[in-house]
Amino acid sequence: MEKDKIDKKDHILDVAEKVFSDKGFDGASTRLISSEAGVNMAMLNYYFGSKEGLFLAIFDRKISSFQDILQNIGNDDTIGSWDKMDRYIELYSERVVNNNCFQKLLYQEMSINRRSDLSDKLRDILMKNVSELFKILQEGIDNGEFKKDTDMQMVIATMYGTKNFIVNTPLMSSALLGYDIQDDKNIEDKLKPHLKSFFKSLLKTYLLNDHEHAN
Repeated sequence: MEKDKIDKKDHILDVAEKVFSDKGFDGASTRLISSEAGVNMAMLNYYFGSKEGLFLAIFDRKISSFQDILQNIGNDDTIGSWDKMDRYIELYSERVVNNNCFQKLLYQEMSINRRSDLSDKLRDILMKNVSELFKILQEGIDNGEFKKDTDMQMVIATMYGTKNFIVNTPLMSSALLGYDIQDDKNIEDKLKPHLKSFFKSLLKTYLLNDHEHAN
């Protein structure tokens, strides 16, 4: 019975993610989501309480699962700071292109120039993962593997900004890169390897001290 509840909640969240990404928070309605999900309004309200609760649950599910992975990477004492960054880049690049619907939704809400209780809650959820990346970068600086003058904020902005441009301007990105970034085969064969190679080359050059490059 408990598994049925979890499966039903995940199904509602999957449908809601698609509806919100298509219509935005303001344009979507819980009535439409319940209809698309094939559940009644009472069930939707029972699980999530409100449209805002449903919206935040989508982000919390995505971000929390990634945060657990990042924490495991950050707490792994058997590998160095660059190896942790390498693993982060691998995972980040995979998730960026595998969750286009979520990435579109994320960009829509975070690019709106407004302050509200909802936007503050959303920012706080996202900052959980940013803080995990900060820890990896700070560890590398503290142990001498990364340069002392590393601008951690701009490293993160560069990664997120590159992702936002590619995912959210597909026509421009496809013309720039020379292949259709919305084609599944191109995503697997070209975009993912391209992103990983670029981020690793760029950040390795920027982050590592000269003696680390020599090693």
